[in-house]
Amino acid sequence: MGKGNCTSVTEFILLGLTDAPELRVFLFLVFLLIYGLTVLGNLGIIALIQVSSQLHTPMYFFLSHLSFVDFCYSTIIVPKMLSNIFSKDKAISFLECMMQFYLFCSYAITEVFLLAVMAYDRFVAIFNPLLYMVTMSRHLCVGLVFGCYLCGTVCSLIHLCLALEIPSYRSNVINHFFCDLPPLLSLACCDVTMNELLLYIVVTCNEITTIMIILTSYLFILITILRMRSAQGRRKVFSTCASHFTAIAVFHGTILFMYCRPSSGNTVDIDKVTTVFYTVVIPMLNPLIYSLRNKDVKEALKKVVSSKIF
Repeated sequence: MGKGNCTSVTEFILLGLTDAPELRVFLFLVFLLIYGLTVLGNLGIIALIQVSSQLHTPMYFFLSHLSFVDFCYSTIIVPKMLSNIFSKDKAISFLECMMQFYLFCSYAITEVFLLAVMAYDRFVAIFNPLLYMVTMSRHLCVGLVFGCYLCGTVCSLIHLCLALEIPSYRSNVINHFFCDLPPLLSLACCDVTMNELLLYIVVTCNEITTIMIILTSYLFILITILRMRSAQGRRKVFSTCASHFTAIAVFHGTILFMYCRPSSGNTVDIDKVTTVFYTVVIPMLNPLIYSLRNKDVKEALKKVVSSKIF
């Protein structure tokens, strides 16, 4: 398809991360290892929470859904990216491309809201521990998680509907490793100002809402920590919350950098690296940050392993 021609497309070509042949084996092995750890870590956390009765609390209910979301949107992207590294035919059909974008966007937005809900959960647990199980009832937890998935589905559906309205493209070659919205809009022949404006508004509103919830929750958590008389208790709570807040800051930082800055044609490689970080690396790190540093999870894992051995 010529670059100057405008026509409808039936498939797109994903160029991938790099066209350097000498890096193919290295990239394939690195991303295969990362994806393997992501699947093992997140599905392992879900299974452990299901079989361990001591982990049947609101905190781990939310964590199991976070692990599920991480597993899903990593699986939507990484297998296709791995297959394209050595494949000469890097084509993806128009329908597959739109479906990949919709599912990825749905799970990514769901994670944004889940992180805010988890911050609120930690605030309730630390600020009023005696009424924690009463406040965070099963009904409320299910409602909050359902709301997270609903927000992700609705926001993604809006973007998808507008993307499907694009009648033609200048080229079917996407300089990316998956079907993300900004690279698709850059190829459109029609005016996509409304798409770009809506993308900016939705991302900004979601970020402002969730960041305000997170910052408010952690502000009250910090106040509660400073009021604690036990130095050991302060250290334990601060260590846990600091790791959670770090993970949240990294995830939101990459989202803001990717979608809430002025577009430029000279930042394609930077966009790819940023996208790799929050689509591939962060889903692998979340089980480590949220679970493997947690004493309850370690004890539950020891009990499960011991019961299987003996």
